Amino acid sequence: MNQAQVLDEFRAAGALLEGHFVLSSGLHSPVFFQKNAVFMDPARTERLCKALAEKARAAFGAIDVVVSPAVGAIIPGYETARHLGARAMFVEREGGAFQLRRGFAIKPGERVLMVEDVVTTGLSSRECLDAIRGHPGTLVGAACLIDRSGGKAEIGARLVSLASVEAPAYPADALPPELAALPSVKPGSRGLGG
Repeated sequence: MNQAQVLDEFRAAGALLEGHFVLSSGLHSPVFFQKNAVFMDPARTERLCKALAEKARAAFGAIDVVVSPAVGAIIPGYETARHLGARAMFVEREGGAFQLRRGFAIKPGERVLMVEDVVTTGLSSRECLDAIRGHPGTLVGAACLIDRSGGKAEIGARLVSLASVEAPAYPADALPPELAALPSVKPGSRGLGG
């Protein structure tokens, strides 16, 4: 699946939105990838995550465990793991930091891939990778459906993506006038219970 096909999947799901959005990072953008509109469709999610699994396997080899950050990346993490023949786990916040809970454990020698949905600044990815590094096993890299940083996000591991786009994002005090003129919407999940 090439980048145009990935973006077409998001468009067809009504998941490539334009307006004024406050991202989970706190940055403002005229573009938002509403991945949950994609994840409502199991067939579409399967197509995307199968392609992501193939790209991850080509980049990193065999994978034993996929770990994703809760909440947004649980579905693509699970579905990508299914196509890799790997176990799926997720980290969630406990005391403000990502932790493996619920009996999840990475065994010594297991090859671990972190899977994200959409990467903007890479903060959730970095936090997830830090949690993984606190366990035995070998972190081989990371994969995401959309890298909206255009490859500029530093996450501390090699990142492969199905689509890499440079979607503009601005601090609240540096909005272009055309974006500032629109009412803002905050559709992300960071900051939900924890």
